Amino acid sequence: MKQKHNDYIAIPAFLKVENGALDRIGTYLKDSEIQKVVIFFGNGLIDMFGSTVMESLLHADIEVLEYQELDSVCLEDITALAFSLPSKTQAVIGLGGGKVIDAAKYSGFLRKLPFISVPTSASSDGFSSASASILIDGRRNSVPARMPYGIIVDTAVIKSAPKHFLYSGIGDMVSKITALYDWQYEEDNGYAEVNDFAMMIAKKAVNSFVRTPFSDIRDDLFLKELLDSLAMSGVANEIAGNSAPTSGSEHLISHALDKILEVPQLHGIQVGIATYLMSVVQNHRFKRVHTIFTDTGFFDYVETLALDVKDYKNAIDLAPSIKPFRHTYIHEETYRQQAKELLYHDSTLKQLFHV
Repeated sequence: MKQKHNDYIAIPAFLKVENGALDRIGTYLKDSEIQKVVIFFGNGLIDMFGSTVMESLLHADIEVLEYQELDSVCLEDITALAFSLPSKTQAVIGLGGGKVIDAAKYSGFLRKLPFISVPTSASSDGFSSASASILIDGRRNSVPARMPYGIIVDTAVIKSAPKHFLYSGIGDMVSKITALYDWQYEEDNGYAEVNDFAMMIAKKAVNSFVRTPFSDIRDDLFLKELLDSLAMSGVANEIAGNSAPTSGSEHLISHALDKILEVPQLHGIQVGIATYLMSVVQNHRFKRVHTIFTDTGFFDYVETLALDVKDYKNAIDLAPSIKPFRHTYIHEETYRQQAKELLYHDSTLKQLFHV
């Protein structure tokens, strides 16, 4: 019998998305028989959350071997950090935004230690993924890592984060619409094989999210649905053995922007813009994409960023080279040309780029 990747699927041992979760972090770890940990906090977060976390761990008799703030995702820094971890470390905890989550995740991966993901914003699905965004030679690169052993999200903390982080998370979540269509396109044209279960989970995640009623993006139900759906995206990738269920042509455009721009926008912001663009190119659910981005205020936020349309034009041309082994819509010259024309002629995109 041929052995496939999905003969063994690693998923988080626990997922806690609830109000006040930080107060119970010690209980969650104790239930998983984790006793000795190292904690990396995002910049400035020890003052904000340190006492809450430390008290919870103390009450659960969990020993904190080391803790520090971390503000680097440079490969050299993370490698040095990983191999300086105490030998008794049983788990690495990353608490904060994308940078510290990626750094803690990758340091745990290098040392083959469980990683506990404690995001303080919902800016992308990175908190639940098996990859990390690392700076190599000054540029962001997505590198393989491992799924978190556990995920702890305090919705009260997420709610208090600046709104642009939520817009980023919304952009990253909605991108599954175009990513899944790209994946199906690859199978239809003989370039890939779709995993039906991964497809189902990713599709259920995004459909559940975009159909969630809300009056404000900080509504408890909306936040819970966003976080749960982002977590499900990580599981879909694990089942597939790659990022195809959640990352298609829209992500390739964003990765190209990371290489072009000195200071890229938040990942989910770039991805969201490219998602709308590619949904029109694909002629697939672009009205739904437009509605959610309009109703949440995503488009209104993007309008304030003074983006240069030429950067996106160049990113479209560069995008296929990011993952030449794939064959999404953006890998086809005809669709790249259509995408570049839409930047200047689609009424919504003209408004976003002020052209």
